[in-house]
Amino acid sequence: MHYFQYKNGELFCEEVPVKEIVSSVGTPVYIYSARTISRHFRVFDEAFSGVSHLVCYSVKANSNVAILRLLARLGAGADIVSGGELARALKAGIPADKIVFSGVGKTPEEMKAALEAGILMFNVESLDELEVLSEVASSLGKRAPFALRVNPNVDPKTHPYITTGLKKNKFGIPEEQAIEAYKKTKDHPFLYPIGLDAHIGSQLTSVSPFVDALKRLKAIWEEVISFGIELKYLDMGGGLGIVYRDEEPPPPKEYAEALIREAKELSATLILEPGRVIVGNAGVLITKVLYTKENGFKKFVIVDAAMNDLIRPSLYQAYHEIIPVEEKDGGKEVVDVVGPICESGDFFARERKLPVLKRGDLLAIMSAGAYGFVMSSNYNSRLRPPEVLVDGDKFYVIRRRESIFDLLALESIPVNYV
Repeated sequence: MHYFQYKNGELFCEEVPVKEIVSSVGTPVYIYSARTISRHFRVFDEAFSGVSHLVCYSVKANSNVAILRLLARLGAGADIVSGGELARALKAGIPADKIVFSGVGKTPEEMKAALEAGILMFNVESLDELEVLSEVASSLGKRAPFALRVNPNVDPKTHPYITTGLKKNKFGIPEEQAIEAYKKTKDHPFLYPIGLDAHIGSQLTSVSPFVDALKRLKAIWEEVISFGIELKYLDMGGGLGIVYRDEEPPPPKEYAEALIREAKELSATLILEPGRVIVGNAGVLITKVLYTKENGFKKFVIVDAAMNDLIRPSLYQAYHEIIPVEEKDGGKEVVDVVGPICESGDFFARERKLPVLKRGDLLAIMSAGAYGFVMSSNYNSRLRPPEVLVDGDKFYVIRRRESIFDLLALESIPVNYV
């Protein structure tokens, strides 16, 4: 459920007309609903209320500090994958002891910052990384808490670019290597094994891959604790899908019941890392029709947003529903909705049946709250759009539109070129 609805033929976000936001900040613009984010987080968190658990929001889905602050106030922790995300989470007020650090390529500098901050644990993804973590911890005189991310070789049946739990993927450690690594770190002076981790992919629409992965993890858990290692945290990652079109993902309650049932024999605190399921349907990208044109073969609707603003359709061939900000009567026509960038891959929809559109019409690209702005760029030297958070009958610009000054601020011309 989300709080973007038509009222008297006009699209609102909560109690604010989208046109009011556009008149203030222009287009393109990302708009997020605080009420939707709050509701989604509470539903997810409450689904696990019967067991010891920690919900660590996956910062990579949407990392704006205002969104993170909202989630911090709701009790969320954070799943981070970079030093920048660590800084964002801390700035937003997420306690360091609720932060887990994932990702295959952590640098020594990032490890140092996380150790100094006092994060809950590192999700380690290779034996080399474990060695470097030991070296960094030793240099600080600290013992680094960690979980090994095991690759359970479970097929999540999702897009190949967001599958992470197969042997052919770059993520995680094979089971046999992980077990040996735990043995070696039992009494290590600078490494502290406290958890076990897996994450098999994103946008999953079935519970069964999660359960299959958990069954593999249970066997590893039992073997590791037989060495006398007291594991505390079982990190199941994230990946629960949302509805973009006609998907039927399980609700959080069904997902939670399946995991709790399978993990009930373990004395573990579950860590969950939802991202998309919290913010995906809590955001839209609003864009304006610049032109329409026909070439005798098809009709194009050219808008002022582009693949640099929302790359998912180009990168993943992802479907996003597109609706007019003002409802339209009359017929529909089949069009391609495209942006201004000089790439044929710059599109939001192909062969899509939409109401007849004209210059100046506003369109809402739905389900853009996750992996939208965070994946944006300045390709074609385009300025990234602002982000707006709606809370009830008020809205706040939580990231202003970039300026030409911002675009050029980090670049310089060598003095001998002047």
